[in-house]
Amino acid sequence: MIRRPALMVATAAAAALVLSACGGAEEPAAPAAPAAPAAPAGGPLDLAGVCPATVVLQQDWQPEAEHGAMYALVGPDYTIDADAKSVTGSLVTQGVDTGVDVEVRPGGPNVGFQPVPALMYLDDAITLGAVNTDAAIVAAADQPTVAVASQMTVSPQILMWDPESHPGMTTIRQIAATGAPVVTSGDIIPALLESQGIIQASQSDTSYEGTPARFVSDPVILQQGFATAEPYIYQNEIGEWSRPVGFEPLANYGYSIYPEPLAVRADRLEQLRPCLEKLVPIMQQSQIDYLADPGPTNRLIVELVEAYQTGWTYSEGVADFSAQAQVEQGFVTNDPVSGVFGQFDPARMAEIVSTFGPILQSQGTISSVPDASALYTNDFIDTTIKMG
Repeated sequence: MIRRPALMVATAAAAALVLSACGGAEEPAAPAAPAAPAAPAGGPLDLAGVCPATVVLQQDWQPEAEHGAMYALVGPDYTIDADAKSVTGSLVTQGVDTGVDVEVRPGGPNVGFQPVPALMYLDDAITLGAVNTDAAIVAAADQPTVAVASQMTVSPQILMWDPESHPGMTTIRQIAATGAPVVTSGDIIPALLESQGIIQASQSDTSYEGTPARFVSDPVILQQGFATAEPYIYQNEIGEWSRPVGFEPLANYGYSIYPEPLAVRADRLEQLRPCLEKLVPIMQQSQIDYLADPGPTNRLIVELVEAYQTGWTYSEGVADFSAQAQVEQGFVTNDPVSGVFGQFDPARMAEIVSTFGPILQSQGTISSVPDASALYTNDFIDTTIKMG
């Protein structure tokens, strides 16, 4: 599983704060827009009495624009709990108050790097979690989850390189053929590339900690990153670099997972079914609405990063770049097969399991490969919701 490592390493004091289990220092937001009108009673946007009084959404990393659909639901009456690292407000969508609250929790260092399925099984309050498909495969035996909506269609995971060190080269395959080290934070990417004969085992280096130091000092390497972040950050925010990087999405090489689809605990699927029938279409539309007007949500995301004080840094510039890149580079699209936004392709899900299951099994991460059909459902998808 690939987690995004922080670009800035937290100090020991910050790490201690991050790992505190809970806290109570809530910071009320500055007065913002007036309260949204209530959703029509009993209508598709009225969640009162159908969903939990607080819909808890668990992310797998720090607040960032890739999670915009979750944060876009937080109403203007929000409060920030800087100790517990969460934001809570009325769940507002399409201009109306749904009658319930929403709480968005970040992952990564904020939860001791625990996988989202583990968090979901530790805390029944979590309604939906962002669970990468490979993470769902890993958790299937002991902490099974069922994905109910895809909000990012193609993974923005990349390998990046220095164009000056590799003149005229435009693909991962070309640069890997030079013997360049492939620096990642985990072993899934190199295992995938090794299985295709693109790199040799000797090229794999899993020591990446998220800082730019190695890339700046050793620019012949291929390094893990995200098309929605690193190209902007390295050119605009890392003074020691301050120039473009080359990159190619790993999706071109079979990194076909659904990134951060929304999932529910398998044993709570039926219990939450009435809620999911209304909530999933709201989540579908929230992603589309966020990308059409990302500015307000991006400002909230930056505010949260500053309030949480974990050592993670995130600017409004990279947030705006990310939202634009998600659309322009084709990471957020309608499902190519059905044309519906947020729907899973059964053939693709089967391919993901057949690709990553054996890799994870050979690494000893799982003992058996799960059935792809158990990892997702399209039951709650509104097939009329599509990106324009």
